[in-house]
Parts: sequence; C-alpha cells; structure tokens
Amino acid sequence: MTRVAGCPLCEGAGGRLVHEAPKFRIICAAEAGFPAFYRLIWRDHVREFSDLSKDERVLCMEAVTAVEQAMRELLAPGKINLATLGNVVPHLHWHVIARYDWDSHFPAPVWAAAQRERAQAREAEVSAKLPALEARIIERLRSI
Repeated sequence: MTRVAGCPLCEGAGGRLVHEAPKFRIICAAEAGFPAFYRLIWRDHVREFSDLSKDERVLCMEAVTAVEQAMRELLAPGKINLATLGNVVPHLHWHVIARYDWDSHFPAPVWAAAQRERAQAREAEVSAKLPALEARIIERLRSI
C-alpha cells in the first residue's frame, strides 16, 4: 500500500470508521451542522480519480453509490452532494453528504458561508438515524 508521510488520510482514519474494505474505507466526518457527512477514502495514496485502474474506478463509484443509496432510503434528504476536491488534502477521497433545505448552508455548498442558523433539533433527528444508516451502508458495501 502506498502511503505518504504527513498525509492525514494516510496516517489516520480521517473520521469515525464505519467500514473498512481492502481498497477503501468509509468514515463519518465530524462536520458541525452536517450529521450525515461521510467520506470514502481510498487506501493507497493517489491524488486523482484517474490514477486508479478501470476496475478500481468502478469499485470506487459502486461504493460511493452504495453510500448515496443508503442515505436516500433511510434519511430521505432533499439532495445528496458528492464531491472529490482534494485541494487541502491531495489524497483521493469522496464526500457523500446528505443535504436538507433546512440545513444552515443550503442551497450553498457545506464549505460556503452559512445561510441561516443551525436547526439543531432536526440535526439530532438525522443523527438518531445514523446507526441504521451505517448498518445499511455496510450491508450494501458487502454486496459489491
């Protein structure tokens, strides 16, 4: 496995570990205001999606899709945001974020300025569903 010294995603989990597979891991990120903020982190230190082989790209996107589908089934968000930026941490990872019209930043990206106050009671409702969501994510990932 390729690792780079000083890379936070090579040296640490990158969040609360949900599922570990041979090629990637899924974590729940601690992002205030966004309880259903997950990341798929590729195990090998690669910078870009195109650094993966064709089979690895297919596997990666199947895993991202599994997380998205589980979110849609159990959380019924208004939208799912998918992003792979890597501007701050140039290690391939995908953000999979459940978005709601009541969240503090909607419709802007989670990294933009807040549009309104946080809806903490609604965030707590989403947080209460995360154990079931994560069980569904794991179930879906085991089938790919």
